[in-house]
Amino acid sequence: MGFEDSASPDFGLLAAYCSPGESFYTDAWSGPAPDGWTIEAETTMFKMIWDAEWPTDEEPSGALELRPEYAQAALDLAILTNPGPFGIRTMELGDYFGVFDGSRLIAMAGERMWADSLREVSGVCTHPDFKGRGLGRKLVAKLVRNQLARNQVPFLHVMSGKESARALYKRMGFRDSLESVVRVVRFVGQP
Repeated sequence: MGFEDSASPDFGLLAAYCSPGESFYTDAWSGPAPDGWTIEAETTMFKMIWDAEWPTDEEPSGALELRPEYAQAALDLAILTNPGPFGIRTMELGDYFGVFDGSRLIAMAGERMWADSLREVSGVCTHPDFKGRGLGRKLVAKLVRNQLARNQVPFLHVMSGKESARALYKRMGFRDSLESVVRVVRFVGQP
């Protein structure tokens, strides 16, 4: 969730569109929770932007475009691995690709938000039983190539504490752009 004025966000306006119990990630806002809201978590995240040539990683073997019928499998993998905000309809926000072991989705990555030429790489995750095979890296490289071909600038977010992921993205060609506060807030209802 982004606010036009992160120093003074309009939670009252947002509440009109929320149901009690809904949670949102917010960026760059700090201060006490307004009436009707609670802060569930607070940390920082790194915003990273692509700053390299064309990725040289090979295509992931068997990568498929994730169509709507894979939404539940994608959500299940996201719940298991917690790559960040992900809902049943997240894949509608951009291109998503996945790798399967039989009928089980074992790795995925996709696109979420964009502004002007900036395009986010998001939802990067690999099932714990299949880590260390480079599946996530290859899926990210596939997305970066696609975005560069569309004259877009890839960017992504990495939560603080996920240093191995951040180091991987740096080796791939992303650089730190900004570290900012990120919070999870929950609407509890009108006061």
